Amino acid sequence: MSASRAQAPALSEEQLITLLRQHAEPLPALDDPHFADAFERYADARVVLIGEASHGTSEFYQARAAITRRLIERHGFSIIAAEADWPDAARIDCYTRQRQPVAWVEDAFKRFPTWMWRNREVEGFVHWLREHNAALPAGQRVEFRGLDVYSLCSSIREVLRYLDRTDPPAAAAARRRYGCLSPWQEDPAVYGRNVMLGQPSCETAVVEQLQALLAQRLAYIGQDGERFFNAERNARVVLAAEHYYRAMYRGSTESWNLRDRHMFDTLKALLDHRGADAKAVVWAHNSHIGNASATSMGWGGEFNIGELCRTAFGRDAVLIGMATDRGEVAAADNWDEPMRVKQVVPSRADSWEHLFLRAGVPASLTDWRNGQSELRPALAQPRLERAIGVIYRPLTERQSHYFRAILAEQFDALIWLEETGAVTPIGPQQTDPQMVPDTYPFGE
Repeated sequence: MSASRAQAPALSEEQLITLLRQHAEPLPALDDPHFADAFERYADARVVLIGEASHGTSEFYQARAAITRRLIERHGFSIIAAEADWPDAARIDCYTRQRQPVAWVEDAFKRFPTWMWRNREVEGFVHWLREHNAALPAGQRVEFRGLDVYSLCSSIREVLRYLDRTDPPAAAAARRRYGCLSPWQEDPAVYGRNVMLGQPSCETAVVEQLQALLAQRLAYIGQDGERFFNAERNARVVLAAEHYYRAMYRGSTESWNLRDRHMFDTLKALLDHRGADAKAVVWAHNSHIGNASATSMGWGGEFNIGELCRTAFGRDAVLIGMATDRGEVAAADNWDEPMRVKQVVPSRADSWEHLFLRAGVPASLTDWRNGQSELRPALAQPRLERAIGVIYRPLTERQSHYFRAILAEQFDALIWLEETGAVTPIGPQQTDPQMVPDTYPFGE
């Protein structure tokens, strides 16, 4: 425990609520052109990480989109890095940067949870981004990229597709190497279990394939640097996913850390690829973008992209969380089951959410990044915080969805939206039977 945490004054709950009320900055309606005005203060950062307390809440998506638009339009942010699979996000990227005609809604995000990115809220932002990019030279267009690790099979296909067009002999060699994983493409989790039980792993093969790709870097970049970058990142996803599926049977902490390390490394690669002046907005769950070292996750040995960004970028990284008290959310009962619109149970009396509720400002930004002397120490005590992923179990909410967090160190600011609704999905919400539910059994 840090000295500052140990010395934090023990305020009564009423005193803390009074402080929150004093420091809460009321926000206008989400569709108000001035909604994003309060977020101009974060334009000096290189990376702005914007969280969400669930993967199925419309207002979280709308708020994140409005803030991102402002950072792009007025402050030169050029990368959106989302908690999404690289190949699927690439469909959006191609559409928004007009690199080729792509029907991203039809072609991407077909596996569970389809509603997480195939929803009207994302669609609206994507159409805006395409129009924004249309007025810019190709080299200045804003990118939409995926950070996640789960696209083992589709990333293999993307590497092979690239090599088939660029270097057919190398494609044949890649097929032989990736053939080690072919028996498990229907269910890569089974691969990890079998390795745990003593069967040979494919680690050497996927490492060799990445090395072979990198060995021809200069030649491939000379043909098409953008296509090579995409292929290289997919090869790195294959490597990370192979590690992940082996690690998930050794323990959730190791697999979580592998996943968030990969997301951070991908973010760094995106910034490096774009250039020294590149600035990124990260879209991910609170559990990924908040500083894990200030939560029970971190106290149990897990780290996340927010903690890694804070360590790497210091004040040039801003961590913004979101929270709500009640309303509706799009979520499933169990993994790979249909999406349902569920009622969000009002927040527990011993939670951070309940304090913001009692502060009485229905929509607000509370910021302690810029040295509010009273507020930050007051938020430096552990308290329960809620997290809803793609699964929501209200009947076991305390065990399933609450964890302890020191808000002052977890985030730099919090967006509070007292009552929220569910995202609007696009199309049927069942899992494509040909798509692998790669994220099983995790729900964030």
